[in-house]
Amino acid sequence: MRFRMGDLYRSHWAVWAGLFLLSSLFQLLGWVEWLRFDRALLDDGHVLLLFSSQLVHLNWPHWALNMAGMTMIALLFGRYGSALYWLWVVTVSALAVGIGLWWLNPELQWYVGLSGALHGLMLAGILREMQVNRVAGGVLLLLIVAKLAWEQFAGAMPSSESLIKGRVVVDSHLYGAIGGVVAYGLWRAVSGRLRG
Repeated sequence: MRFRMGDLYRSHWAVWAGLFLLSSLFQLLGWVEWLRFDRALLDDGHVLLLFSSQLVHLNWPHWALNMAGMTMIALLFGRYGSALYWLWVVTVSALAVGIGLWWLNPELQWYVGLSGALHGLMLAGILREMQVNRVAGGVLLLLIVAKLAWEQFAGAMPSSESLIKGRVVVDSHLYGAIGGVVAYGLWRAVSGRLRG
C-alpha cells in the first residue's frame, strides 16, 4: 500500500503531530514570554495570544504532562474523527479558553498551557465514544465531569501544582470542556444537515 500526501491531511495524526511539533519548537526556542496570554497585550489588540498561549508551557514537566494527555486522547479517541474534525475541536476549545480567561477572569494577568484545550478534546472524544459504546463513554463522561466539579469547588487536583511547579488555572479546564462540547454539537448539527 503506497502512502500519499493527501492521506496525511485526512489522518487525525496530522493534528496531534502538528500540536506536538509547534509546542516543542516554541518551548525549545524559549518563546514562552512572547507567546503567553498577557492581559495588557491582549487589551492592546494582540488577539493571537489567545491561541499561542496554549502552545507554550511553564517548563518541561508542564509540557510533558500536556503532551502525555494529548497522546492519551489521540490513542483513545483519535480514530473517531478526521484531521478536520480534530482541528475544529482544538480551535473552538482553545478559543473558548482564551476568551473565557480574558472575559471571566479579569484578575488573571498571564496564562500558558494546553490543558484547557485538552479538556475540550477529551469531551469531544468522549461524546464520540458514547455513539459507539454508551456504557464506556458514559463512565468516562461521569469521571471528567466529576474532575471538573472537584476543581471548581476544591481547586486543582492533588499534586498537579507540585508536578508543574506552578499554579493550575482550573477555570481554563472548564472553559475548554465547554468549548469541546460546543464544537462537537456544532459539528454534528452541520454534518447532519449535509447528510440530510
